[in-house]
Amino acid sequence: MKKWFYLMLATLMTLAGCSFPEITLSPGTSEHSPGQKAGSGSSPGTLSFSIVLTTASNPYVAKVPDIQEDKWVKQLEALTNTDIRITMIPLKDVDKRLPVLLTGDDFPDVIQTVGGASSAAMSGTVEAGLFMPLDDLIRTYAPHMLERIPEEAWKETSYQGEIYGIPAWLDNPSRRGTYIRTDLLKQTGLPVPRTVDEFLNVLRAFKKLGVENPYQMRENFKYADVIFGAYDVLGYQFELKNGEVVPKFFEEKRMKEAISIYKKMLEEGLIAKDFATVSSSEYTQNIYSGKAGVWTANAAGLLDFRAQVNDSVPEAKVDIVPSPAGPDGKKGYGLYSSVINSYYINKHVSKEKAIGIIQFFNWMLSDEAERFFSFGIPGDTYTVTSGAISYRFPQTKEEQDEQGFRELLWLSHDLTINRERTRLLPGGKDVLGAIDSTLSKEGRGNIVFIPDLEAFNIYPELAPNNPNQPPPFIVDHIVRMIYGKEPISNWPKVIQEYRSRGGDDIIREATQRYHANEGVMVQEGR
Repeated sequence: MKKWFYLMLATLMTLAGCSFPEITLSPGTSEHSPGQKAGSGSSPGTLSFSIVLTTASNPYVAKVPDIQEDKWVKQLEALTNTDIRITMIPLKDVDKRLPVLLTGDDFPDVIQTVGGASSAAMSGTVEAGLFMPLDDLIRTYAPHMLERIPEEAWKETSYQGEIYGIPAWLDNPSRRGTYIRTDLLKQTGLPVPRTVDEFLNVLRAFKKLGVENPYQMRENFKYADVIFGAYDVLGYQFELKNGEVVPKFFEEKRMKEAISIYKKMLEEGLIAKDFATVSSSEYTQNIYSGKAGVWTANAAGLLDFRAQVNDSVPEAKVDIVPSPAGPDGKKGYGLYSSVINSYYINKHVSKEKAIGIIQFFNWMLSDEAERFFSFGIPGDTYTVTSGAISYRFPQTKEEQDEQGFRELLWLSHDLTINRERTRLLPGGKDVLGAIDSTLSKEGRGNIVFIPDLEAFNIYPELAPNNPNQPPPFIVDHIVRMIYGKEPISNWPKVIQEYRSRGGDDIIREATQRYHANEGVMVQEGR
């Protein structure tokens, strides 16, 4: 497989919760630029403002000698008639440097943070009144934003019922899917499994075909929790039970059944004997080399998995299928937060400038913006013939980074996936179909705390290893039970020990915040 094709696919991979993953286009909106006259950059009426952004770990940023003179920044300014003074912070330093900026003399007009209004980087600054509420401005000058951006995302950027942040969001928070080698499935003569029992039968049939890892596991059950999802006992999720907010692994009967399934999978050779220590790289290599029959991964990676597996097994066919349903008839993995990044306006910014900034973000939802950030500049990076776009996908790592930087400047939009570019790729419709038709119908709900519970810091061994792993204390017991070193019937005792070690404090704080509606988001399952 050509290197450039991998680069092209890599740009379509979603970077969960850390940067500017891939992009979905917004529906057509007004294309008014924030300034009075687009295209000048420094003409009368130009909107001038400062903003702090994260680098999203993009190498292109480090190579740009002057970010203000960058080609894509200049083009963005020309399209929006703005003069944007950008300060970029390495993603890894956001939690440390952003609070310093917010308390110093160079408080920017706009700041970006990873997550919502109560993220760690914000350090209570919204609560302290450093930013202006945006409800009236958005309602008056950019009402389309209220219609386009999901209510769940607005909730995460609000404080005490008022909107403070403009989100970059996920339209579909169900991002993980169940992958299967459909060429192997065809050989078995079995249909796509719909239940856990059918799922196990497919794995057994794969084993008979000689597949080394019928289901590909990974340490700490990260991207390996298909059974816990089916039984709705994902170890990092919470639920309301008998008036208390408790971890879902408190469901004793379902938890014991789920552990029993994993134990059966181990005993029958349907998962690797060393499943508990399979690293991320081993997980990936096993899939790429054709040693796995079924695995769990983000749906945005479908084309990459197809390309990589086909390099090892040319006849292989890889697809995303519905996850197996549990006893309640529902299925899927944990839903993600609705907000990836969000933007806040300094309370000292003048009303006139704040209006311009709001309109600048409103422009981000326009057709003009989606074409610019997806394809670049006409005649330079793409052409249009009879209405059809011909885009020159990145050919080198450097070009991929540059494309990523252009997308990084697309501050507010749906980050699920870049639909326009995906449509141009062979198999791209399969990716969109998996997201829109399969993943949209599955996903386990949760009670999310923003920010995290303070008790998590006191009892780290009892805290979920966010965003998607059970607490270490729970993982240890699950692994011991799967290996038969501890009876599964002991699970009620595990819960008692969890409570006595400090879990009661976690539950108490979770329950208090839930009933007081303090930084709580309830995600409904599907």
